[in-house]
Amino acid sequence: MADEDQAGGTAAPWCVSHDVATASRAMGAILAVLASLILAANVPVAIVLLCHIHRSGSKGLCFVLNLALADAMVGFAVMGVAADELSQPFYPSQNFCVLRMAFVTSSCAASILSLILVACDRHLAIRKPFHYLQLVTALRVGLCLLGLWLLAAVLGFLPVFIPRFQRVSNHWKCSFFNVFHPSYMLTLFCLGFFPALFLFFYLYCDMLKVAWGHERHIQQVKPAGLAGGGPAAPRAGSDTKAMRTVAALIGCFTASWLPFFIASVVQMLCPECFPYRLIENFLWLLGLGNSLLNPLLYSYWQRDVQLQLSQLAAALRRRVLLHLGHGRCFPGRDTKALPAVSCLELQD
Repeated sequence: MADEDQAGGTAAPWCVSHDVATASRAMGAILAVLASLILAANVPVAIVLLCHIHRSGSKGLCFVLNLALADAMVGFAVMGVAADELSQPFYPSQNFCVLRMAFVTSSCAASILSLILVACDRHLAIRKPFHYLQLVTALRVGLCLLGLWLLAAVLGFLPVFIPRFQRVSNHWKCSFFNVFHPSYMLTLFCLGFFPALFLFFYLYCDMLKVAWGHERHIQQVKPAGLAGGGPAAPRAGSDTKAMRTVAALIGCFTASWLPFFIASVVQMLCPECFPYRLIENFLWLLGLGNSLLNPLLYSYWQRDVQLQLSQLAAALRRRVLLHLGHGRCFPGRDTKALPAVSCLELQD
């Protein structure tokens, strides 16, 4: 039974049962943990990449840094949704819910578009290695990032500009299917996610093709005395590693977001086929998990980023121990600066 609040003899339009409120708090706790993990994974990566860019001057790393910042914004946006879930009973207005979910959508769109920019940058570095530095200038990088965030804002706040994409609901919960019309999800799928998925798949498969071509060329130009049998194993290992890297990048991106968008489209065409709570409570979490995987795939796998993260953790540990009065600090011992290693290669 829903609890009814009497106001002048009539029941309030927002009715929340005890079971639903308990489920909402549980979902809020899950979102809070996920948001904390996303922030904890991306903020250190952003700090390390910012320092690395300052030392090396690499323009391509700006795209990886932007990816970490976009994923951190996803975590920040999800933290707001978690706070709303945990503060039940909560009676938000329609405009508040639309703006809240539009901010979440634009953050996720910025993360997906950042993945595409990283893929385009790596593709350009492999296809045009001798002209890469002339093509990737600071001005062009800045314009690309500005265009990315403008496009993400337009995609996310499209229901604000087009009221037809809004869905008026008296439900007490801020969620996609309570404030956004299913046609908006279909628009995002057809105009946003599906072209991005196709481009993402094409770029990395083409990079894999180029990498295999380079490997075959290296094997052909080797002396005949060294080409018999010996290099076959290293080549097979290199091909396997490249294939594994591309499969991980494409697979994680596809597995994270494709189920959510497909189920959303099916929900629009066949409302009784999928309960919207399944999409909202599980498939959406799977998509948000992509922001947790991105730093592992694009940053932590790079040896230079791993070493600098370990140095950052060691420095923080020394400061904490010094502040607490435990252990000893050795101010004279300092780690050497790491050499600038490009993150633009297809494989580490």
